[in-house]
Amino acid sequence: MRYTLALVFLCFATIAAPAQERGATPPELPILSADEANLNDFSWVKRPLIVFADTPADPRFVEQMGYITERFDALAERDVVVITDTDPDARSDIRRKLRPRGFSLVLIGKDGVIYLRKPAPWHVREITRTIDKLPVRQQEMREARPGRS
Repeated sequence: MRYTLALVFLCFATIAAPAQERGATPPELPILSADEANLNDFSWVKRPLIVFADTPADPRFVEQMGYITERFDALAERDVVVITDTDPDARSDIRRKLRPRGFSLVLIGKDGVIYLRKPAPWHVREITRTIDKLPVRQQEMREARPGRS
């Protein structure tokens, strides 16, 4: 788990550094370990995006985390919290509930419904398109429109 978090923070730091040099404040994207996260805590608040792998060295896991850190701003804008689980032996509550086999990408809506399960890495563009089609997200976008009475 330590290697996973180190990899994630390293990727985040390399992407966030140029933005900070320009004076921009990038939005914060929470990345949690499955052993420190409880899906019930995110109900109606965040959209959990869970990335499972059998090891932090899994090339698909590394690729997916690269996609996520590349476009963390698009995910943060959509209230996404990223949860990683790369230790099948730890049998986290999230792993027991979702039962992944090897690499798996799972998106859960704010309403607690599983909207996406993929056995391969997905670009953030596809993830955000999926999120933008969700009923709760549609409502959020309508409410955020300027000039709405």
